[in-house]
Amino acid sequence: MAVFAAMTFLWRSHGYARGTSKGADMLYELIRFSGDYTILNVFRYITFRTGGAIITSLLLMMMFGPKMIEQLRARQGKGQPIRDDGPQSHIVKKRGTPTMGGLMILLAITFATVLWANWHSFYIWIVLGVTLTYGAIGFGDDYLKVTKQRTSHWFSGRIKLVLEVGIAAFATWLVMSQGNPKFATSLTVPFFKDVLIPMGPLYLNWLWTAPFILIGVIVIAGAGNSVNLTDGLDGLAIVPVMVAGCTFGLIAYLCGNLKFAEYLGIIHVPDTGELAVFAGALLGAGLGFLWFNAPPAMIFMGDTGSLALGGALGSIAVATKHEIVLAIVGGLFVMETLSVIVQVVSFKTTGKRVFRMAPLHHHYEQKGWEESTVVIRFWIIAVVLALAGLATLKLR
Repeated sequence: MAVFAAMTFLWRSHGYARGTSKGADMLYELIRFSGDYTILNVFRYITFRTGGAIITSLLLMMMFGPKMIEQLRARQGKGQPIRDDGPQSHIVKKRGTPTMGGLMILLAITFATVLWANWHSFYIWIVLGVTLTYGAIGFGDDYLKVTKQRTSHWFSGRIKLVLEVGIAAFATWLVMSQGNPKFATSLTVPFFKDVLIPMGPLYLNWLWTAPFILIGVIVIAGAGNSVNLTDGLDGLAIVPVMVAGCTFGLIAYLCGNLKFAEYLGIIHVPDTGELAVFAGALLGAGLGFLWFNAPPAMIFMGDTGSLALGGALGSIAVATKHEIVLAIVGGLFVMETLSVIVQVVSFKTTGKRVFRMAPLHHHYEQKGWEESTVVIRFWIIAVVLALAGLATLKLR
């Protein structure tokens, strides 16, 4: 919450907070000289700054990644503890690998976003706030795991869930207070142009906005934990996250552009186009992390990265009014989560397991699939689902 409060204060106190200027970020200020130097006009374009964010975050990962991995390995000793009930080959290969690689990702995303994004967009601060606060929760788990060498959480699951829910609820409320009252508390339905499910009137109090806040909590907290469950094999989580991030970066860009939004029949949400810059930073950081996380992984992202990246995807979906589309684009994460739920419910009610092991990727490992086979096939599924999610923009 403190992160959100600080970011909100900075945005409110900034000279551009009332929309008197089109931009207010570090590099964007170069357009002041565009009258004399026409080439600087490129800084006005979201597409150019998105490319800059990709390159910046990727370079940061490649330049500082090896040093950070070396320091994390030296500090963590035995590395992340590995579950003993998994495949034995999996245990042997993973044991001793350092975790908290999410720190690298978060630093690269934050720097690139602050450098290239337009600070006038309040949505940038909301998404960045969710990302960093969820990352802080994950960092707490990771820290105690490597220092105490235990796989259980450093604080109870209930407290962790309360924190995630509180952050998601506050972020959703901020999105609603920033959005157009006509649809701020409505849930959009894919494949239909004008179908909105009203979730209550927009009065700025918790009682009337509670139904939609609940939706936001499910989307944001659910996405964070779903990515966390998926992060179990080398490179398995980061590529689907990048695919979903690119997809929602495009969606944010289209929603933020009035002409594109009208053409596609989707809700126009001003200023969300800047989230494409954030998505670009996520893509660059993800590519850099994959360089070190590719089999055999030199580092794991840990809860620090998985919770943060999932929360980022969820908050972008809420900001762009594409909450249901996230369930399609991030269908792989949904499948992984459902496999855990089904496994737990089945075992508690019947004493039998539906899968050999949950989450789903471990089930296929237990069936004899090679790790690389599981990972690549899951990547393919993630790409197909992302294309299906994008199809909802036109099929209306």
